[in-house]
Amino acid sequence: MRLTKKDLLGIQDLSVDEINLILDTAESFIEVSTREIKKVPTLRGKTIINLFMEPSTRTRTSFEIAGKRLGADTVNISATTSSVVKGETLIDMARNLEAMNPDVIVIRHNASGAPHMLAKLVKQSIINAGDGAHEHPTQALLDMMTIKARKGRIAGLRVAIIGDIAHSRVARSNIYGLTRMGAQVTVAGPATMLPRQIEQMGVTVHQHLEEAIKDVDIIMMLRIQTEREQQNIFPSLREYSRCFCLNRKNIRLAKDDALVMHPGPINRGVEIAPDIADGPASVILEQVTNGVAVRMALLYLLTGGKS
Repeated sequence: MRLTKKDLLGIQDLSVDEINLILDTAESFIEVSTREIKKVPTLRGKTIINLFMEPSTRTRTSFEIAGKRLGADTVNISATTSSVVKGETLIDMARNLEAMNPDVIVIRHNASGAPHMLAKLVKQSIINAGDGAHEHPTQALLDMMTIKARKGRIAGLRVAIIGDIAHSRVARSNIYGLTRMGAQVTVAGPATMLPRQIEQMGVTVHQHLEEAIKDVDIIMMLRIQTEREQQNIFPSLREYSRCFCLNRKNIRLAKDDALVMHPGPINRGVEIAPDIADGPASVILEQVTNGVAVRMALLYLLTGGKS
């Protein structure tokens, strides 16, 4: 089986079979990262451009590592080092990059829909590495990979996503992916951080953390997206932490073997207590490890690889 699409723009576009294909392929690439020489010649001769117009540590680095471990040539471009600072539009930049004939363009942009626009303009495969508050499909895929590796399945699991749901592209992609794969998803956060009519996405909504995490298998904590907020939507960080920080006391409401996840970066003591982030239930660093494998799988599949 192959991916039939030219691009990866969102989880909403993927079928269950396509999600399973990506996850199974990613699992096969985990072993490469454990070798003494962490490289295979699978994408030798291919060129990948990482176009990151927003700050990033995990996503940008893992895409670069993924490309290099597959033997591809990788080029990194950021907003501050591009001609955007001289007034060049994203469309003109994309057409100039297309003229250099790369194979894949990975883009992160603060405008929702930017990857979709590029996908219509250029012949290269476009991978959405996060667009505004819209989607972050590769994060959802690595989250699902982590859950499946630890729990053996996704279908039937109870997942709570806690925090700034309204401004989180991670929440949106995970809701699409987890519900499509058969999980039961609950979300919780301050009323000002919950989108209107979010129930239509197939989730249960709570405004209290304790209600949301009771008897769940997975707790996914989110960072407050201060860079996307137009105004103060909660009284203070102290008040937010008092109501929505996952700590040693409230985590007891979840199942004994519940997993704790976080897409990063973590604000310790705000949405998650340090001893929980570093504790036995945490799979946060496993998410990072699996992120490299997922991005290797996508680069491989989008350049014509089979499962």
